[in-house]
Amino acid sequence: MRLLGFAPFILAAACLLHAQNTPTANQSSKPPSPKEEEAKALLACGQMVSDELKVLKIPADRGPRFQGKVSEATAMCRGGYKALQFRGTPWVDWGNYWGTGDMSSLPTGFLSSKLPAERGVAGALLDLELQRVELVKFNLFDNSGSYPEYVQGQNGVGGPALKVWPEMRLGSLNPFYNAVGGDGVQVCKGDLIRWRTVTGICNDVVNPAMGSSGMLFARNVEFETSFPDQGLNELTRNRHGNRLSLLEPDPQVISRRLFTRIQSDPAKCQEGYGLPNDSNAANCDYKKAPFFNVLAAFWIQFMTHDWFSHLEEGHNQTEYMSVGCATKLVNGGEVPLTSEDIQKLGCRPDDRMDKGYVAQDSAPGTFTHNGHTYLDRAPKTMRNTNTAWWDASMLYGFDDTSRQRVKRDPSDPAKLLLVSVAGQSGPGYLPVFGPNDPINPEWAGQEATAFPDNWTIGLSFLHNLFAREHNSFDVEFRRVAAQTPNADCGLRDPANPKQIVRYRDVTPDQLFEVARLVVAAEIAKIHTTEWTPQLLYNDPLYLGMNANWSGLLGTSDPLISKALSEVVTRNFGDSTNAKKTTEWYSVFASGPGIFGLGSKVSGYDITKPEYTNGGVNHFGSPFNFPEEFVSVYRLHSLVPDLLEYRDFKADPNKIAKRVPVVETFQGKATPFMQSMGMENWALTLGRQRLGLLTLHNSPLFLQNLKMGRLDSKTQQIDVVALDIIRDREHGVPRFNEFRRQYGLRQLTSFDDFRDPAAAPGSPDSIEQQDAIQTLRELYGQHVCDTSKVITDAQVNDDGSPINDCLGHPNGTVIDNIEDVDTVVGYLAEYRRPHGFAISETQFVVFILNASRRLFSDRFFTSSFRPEFYTTLGVNWVNNNGPGGVMMEKGTPNGHTQPVSPMKRVLMRNIPELTLELEPVINAFDPWARDRGQYYSLAWKPRPGAESDDSFKAQ
Repeated sequence: MRLLGFAPFILAAACLLHAQNTPTANQSSKPPSPKEEEAKALLACGQMVSDELKVLKIPADRGPRFQGKVSEATAMCRGGYKALQFRGTPWVDWGNYWGTGDMSSLPTGFLSSKLPAERGVAGALLDLELQRVELVKFNLFDNSGSYPEYVQGQNGVGGPALKVWPEMRLGSLNPFYNAVGGDGVQVCKGDLIRWRTVTGICNDVVNPAMGSSGMLFARNVEFETSFPDQGLNELTRNRHGNRLSLLEPDPQVISRRLFTRIQSDPAKCQEGYGLPNDSNAANCDYKKAPFFNVLAAFWIQFMTHDWFSHLEEGHNQTEYMSVGCATKLVNGGEVPLTSEDIQKLGCRPDDRMDKGYVAQDSAPGTFTHNGHTYLDRAPKTMRNTNTAWWDASMLYGFDDTSRQRVKRDPSDPAKLLLVSVAGQSGPGYLPVFGPNDPINPEWAGQEATAFPDNWTIGLSFLHNLFAREHNSFDVEFRRVAAQTPNADCGLRDPANPKQIVRYRDVTPDQLFEVARLVVAAEIAKIHTTEWTPQLLYNDPLYLGMNANWSGLLGTSDPLISKALSEVVTRNFGDSTNAKKTTEWYSVFASGPGIFGLGSKVSGYDITKPEYTNGGVNHFGSPFNFPEEFVSVYRLHSLVPDLLEYRDFKADPNKIAKRVPVVETFQGKATPFMQSMGMENWALTLGRQRLGLLTLHNSPLFLQNLKMGRLDSKTQQIDVVALDIIRDREHGVPRFNEFRRQYGLRQLTSFDDFRDPAAAPGSPDSIEQQDAIQTLRELYGQHVCDTSKVITDAQVNDDGSPINDCLGHPNGTVIDNIEDVDTVVGYLAEYRRPHGFAISETQFVVFILNASRRLFSDRFFTSSFRPEFYTTLGVNWVNNNGPGGVMMEKGTPNGHTQPVSPMKRVLMRNIPELTLELEPVINAFDPWARDRGQYYSLAWKPRPGAESDDSFKAQ
């Protein structure tokens, strides 16, 4: 950061430090005083300026990436002695800066705690932006055939500046092939650009197929490092020593030894199936997050159903495979499990599961550029049967079959069909699938929606909620239309762009599609500005995610603007016109920001792609969902085994019964929802804490899930073990190389997983040491060889290649840290920034992809305008509902902020919750928790919830 404003303080600090360094008796044995720390920190700020001139320059190649580690002076300036304390660990530094935690992260005894906190938070934002810029530069690998052009460029234009790809054309069998131009130049127009299409085509006007259903999953890692079990190149063979296969190390053994929730009274849990009649006496122990609720757990399942699926209508291939419970590691080799081993572990050798679909498994092609040979795609590819866009496809459909499952109200086709339920008031509930609906047999009895797989009570709640929200928008639109039928609603038809569309001219089909646009944008906003800041509960992420939505440099917060402008101007200079900027960094360098770019453009012409499509940026690589992004959404530990059901009218503070999640699956969810009501399930999901994402915390019911459709002896599956298998099937690199690929520091032994802040002998330290020993037993050790180079993604600090010994002497017996599965590794990350429900490894994947799916979507950028959304729709999204912005009382965590979008959706569609939600700032924070001062994680009741049962047993 520019520190001219600190110059007087630095000069004073030098004088103060000189005086304090005068020798006195026993000075060396005294801990540094706050004044000493403040003085040294200010002096360090002066040195930091010259250090940042080096760090802020984005490197030309992957080797010397930033890795989230700063110089000693920078750490001291931004976080004092605490930031210095953990610089030697593999974990990023910014989480130790001042102001990035709770009240304890603010310095005491300083002349001012505000300035150090501002330095710390601004420094964290700068570090995060450096990571994102480097991720955009080094981690885009499209599998669809465009990668050679990305590396080599085309017709004198650099690859990262390319904006149109022949691989993103519609094929001749697509029903809209001729409509977009057929064999000629393909450009979407007319009704294809007005709305979100069912299959996701024409989101990008000049790349019609991009992000649509059936496209290949992309990658965020070099193709050569994917599918490590195949040992396709020397680096991979050196890295893993032929120790890997689809079932080695055994996934069920890993699941049982590292993921199982330990129970104090197994009889009260019954492997996650609880006790008869949903008895309140049931209990399944789990590690609880104090600052995140169960509604948030089901929210992410709701989101992933929108973004990706490897399945075809709920199934993979018809061919079945074994899923483990077969071997264990003994003296470096896999040996069969004994019957005693199997009984002790509780795994099942006879489980079987359908194999995953593979789109391409022939050898990939190669090409050479600047003396280096590249693969043109990964060794295998898979298709995303969903759309990759944030388009609410789980509600509205992603292909013709799924769209047939979406029920519209016959009396008003603009609305989704909701039916009355006896004993329940309100707008109604989704209808149940009928006998003629295109569904699998196991979906019978479920509520009708586009994506019906893996159905639970949590999904039922969210689908019903947003069906109501869709209809709420329609009702408000009809109200405005009735008052001003001849007024301009804002819509425009590309076929007749100059004709004003009056409110009374809008057809039910058009209003349906507008409502879909609004609901999809609301969902994206909720996830970006509400779910994620609670998942990552600290000030840098609150500021960063809100800026991510409102605009990178378009924010009014000076910390955001300063941090981001430093990265941009140091590397690229200033640019204020997104249209004139062609390099991959154009959005970073331009002022308008991500969301709503189109609303800032004058002379807008809905018929011209340079306007409708002009705000998107794919950074030279087509946007399709990456396999690695799928991997970090393996968040099953968030879900408890039992739901603490509450009766809103009886006593919200009392847990009335404990309902097993597994007993609300598929068609069982419908009677639970319809008999108990939306307000009760909202209260249940809103008040209960979800599970921590850590080892020994996966739901027991998922390890023992009964699936009648399976053609196996057991008709059961360990979903936790299956997560590991699917990652291996999809070629996700193992944990250490995964981190290196994303620009994070590698680990050199299992001991690096330990949180260095855990006190020796404490319960946390003992638990971590036990987990480390188990990792050693499961993955093993080997004698290392310094002659074997294991990666080209990073280099050592001295510039030398990273070898098999990872810094240990040649011939040392070292841990097989390279073999650890990625999902195992990120759950084993005990050291995390304050308030992080996920690991830093997962988070860095989010930094790249969560932003990118906003950058790439024209309906969030240049087509977020009344011409598409109507004026009411634009205001609805911007204001979180009708009637203008509503502001929260006070300044939660020091910020003046509007009432959050999810909170308003809940109050609007379940008005019974209004008083319950009044003190709630974020709908994904447990509703009865007192948030305390400045990002507190304390688990204590807010006023009025002192008698809540969940606070009795901590």
